[in-house]
Amino acid sequence: MTERKSPTAVLREGPRALSDDQVREIEESALAEVLHVDIDDVIEYVHKDLKSLPDFTTLYRKYLKQRWDVYDLDFSQDRVDWREKMTEEERQSFIAVASGFHHGERQVEIELPVFMIGASEEEKLHIAAQIEDEARHTVFFDRFYREVVGLPGDDIMAILDASFPWVSETFVAPFGLLAYQADELRLHPYDERARVRYGTTYFLWIEGVLALSVMKVTLSYARWRGFLPAYYTGFTATCRDESRHVQGGMRYLQDAVRKDPTMINEIHNALRTILSVSGVVSRRIYYEPLGWTDDEVRALFFLQLRRKLNDVGIGLSPDLEDLLQKVQPVLAGG
Repeated sequence: MTERKSPTAVLREGPRALSDDQVREIEESALAEVLHVDIDDVIEYVHKDLKSLPDFTTLYRKYLKQRWDVYDLDFSQDRVDWREKMTEEERQSFIAVASGFHHGERQVEIELPVFMIGASEEEKLHIAAQIEDEARHTVFFDRFYREVVGLPGDDIMAILDASFPWVSETFVAPFGLLAYQADELRLHPYDERARVRYGTTYFLWIEGVLALSVMKVTLSYARWRGFLPAYYTGFTATCRDESRHVQGGMRYLQDAVRKDPTMINEIHNALRTILSVSGVVSRRIYYEPLGWTDDEVRALFFLQLRRKLNDVGIGLSPDLEDLLQKVQPVLAGG
């Protein structure tokens, strides 16, 4: 984590080509070595297999090789960085972003099982592995909030309650929609249209766009400042886990559209809902102390959305394309 390039450099660099050595580093690094992996390479790695998506058994085998122990992380330096080196503005911005993940990991841990009911047996292996990943990520954030931020609480739920005041609509709106769609699946677990709507909200938007984009914000800040080594290590390992989740989810959506081309309408309708609620904001997250602006974060969102759709061959309807053109920010110099 020695490189100190600008957090927003990736917006101007464009897609990068990963060498075989970089791919091996991402796929095979043990937890202690993940500290030296570039988060931009990991996010690029997510897209590496989207044009020829791996099957669910392959993703399960990757999971077995990439599992990591959250209790191996040492947050002692992070605690020093948080309390003695970061400004109050940096801490408030950081926790506002991190709190969405804190709650998001826990919500998916308890809601993803309903998606498993109607899945194929091979997909169930992958989803079961993902649920275990989400539990690990929940513990990762629980440790970060206890040991670094210093929130009080005797159990996981108490720490979640303590971090909730920082959660913004950026996270609340899509996860609220996901909760509604999960209830729909509980009633109709074999309804493929309901599964596609859930898959669009969760795999495409929450994991493929929201999570990867905002992961990039906090991790590029940590790399840029040389702060929070255990957070960088654990959350970059989390991003590697997310690469399997996104690839599996996009494989599901791609297969669903190939089996029934009218499923594209369900994807488009879900995206219309997501985009309409994503702009509702009553309390801003101030990204500037972390090296970003609102427009740069939004540009990152749309970059991730377009890349996912393009890579798996899912096009947008004319009205959605027009909507994206209207709401997508234009950055100076690019």
